[in-house]
Order: sequence, then C-alpha cells, then structure tokens
Amino acid sequence: MLTAVAIIPSAPVLVPQLAGTAADELGLAREAVLVAAAALPARWIAVGVGPRGAAVGPSAAGTFAGYGVDVPVRLSLSASEQVELPLCALITGWVRGLVAPDASAAVRCVAADAADAEALDLGARLRAEIDAAADPVGVLLVADGANTLSAGAPGGHDPGSVPVQERLDEALAGGNGAALRALPAAVVGRAAFAVLAGLLEAPGAADEFYRGAPYGVGYFAGVWRP
Repeated sequence: MLTAVAIIPSAPVLVPQLAGTAADELGLAREAVLVAAAALPARWIAVGVGPRGAAVGPSAAGTFAGYGVDVPVRLSLSASEQVELPLCALITGWVRGLVAPDASAAVRCVAADAADAEALDLGARLRAEIDAAADPVGVLLVADGANTLSAGAPGGHDPGSVPVQERLDEALAGGNGAALRALPAAVVGRAAFAVLAGLLEAPGAADEFYRGAPYGVGYFAGVWRP
C-alpha cells in the first residue's frame, strides 16, 4: 500500500560535512528535505537516476568519500554490506539515518537517458508492486531539476531553462503528474520525474516545502499522497 511519495533533491551539498561554508546557506532546503522524508512509513523504496536497472537492497552501506568527505550511510539499521552506492542511494541513506533510523530503504535506479515510455512503465510496475504489498510503503523520489539556471551553474548558464524549472516546480507543487511526462533534457532528473508520473499521476494531495535554485540547480522538496 502506497502511503506517500517524498520528493527531494539529489544534492550532496545538502550534507553539511560536504557543504563547507555553504552549510548554513542551505539550511532551509535541508530542513525541508527532512520534513518531506519524515512523511514516509518504515519501509522506503527510493527512485533516482543511476545505472540502468541498478537496484540496491536494505543491507547495503556506503560512503560519500567519492564526493570529498567520508560520511558513512546505511540503507537500514543493520546494513553492513559495503558497496559503491549511486548518488541517489547515498542521499537516501543519509536522509534515512536522520529522520527514520529504524526504517529500511531499497533503491531502484532509472537511466538518465531512459525514454519517457520506459520510465513511465517503471513507475507503473513499481506502483503495482507496492499495491500488492501488505505493509505500508513510501517512495522517496530523489531528483534534481535543471542545472543551468544561473551563471556558474554546473551545466553552464542557459536562460531558457528558467521557465522550464518554473513549470517543473509548479507541476510538483500542484500534483500534476501529466506535466512530468516528456520533460526536456535540461532537467537532470527528467527520467526519475517520469517514473513519478507513472507511479502516481494524480495525487490526492500535494504539499510543497521548498523550491529554489542554489548554485544554479533547481531543488524541490515536497510530498505527494494518494
């Protein structure tokens, strides 16, 4: 049974140890991410961009060392299998440890270049799997918007991506799953957002906790409920 979908950015800079002097600047975004994730029950399935078909179970543990600081994370309280985790799994483990240490998380990856139909199908199949589960399940959608929103942005500056990000933010805030189909390539988490459209196209309620573009990357935090 699907109880909620928490939508958060896939941003290592949200981790204070990795943010350095920017840690305070990102405080509001970080707080919103934790509030969103706290809406999930004890069993999580996270979805984010990563190697095509990659899946990580709750027994996995890893570290942000590849991003500059050895911040360990686990996908469950008993996780002990040290593996190289994709970024979406690292973010999942970090958030889980802060808001729900007793929760367990599995991670499903969708390729960044996945066709819209492929991503929508992944979402539909995930929903069927969750609906067949007897226990409550929450989904953590880990995805960034455009990364070209200002000078110095990681993807360079593309003024045309600003209205794209505005439309994405409005779709996420308003629970408009149909608007998440066929997003442009400027959206880094395009494929993951398409999975969300296949999973829950028309939520019964949508809450927005944060939207912004620190360092030229679009971040959104909120919760969709069936």
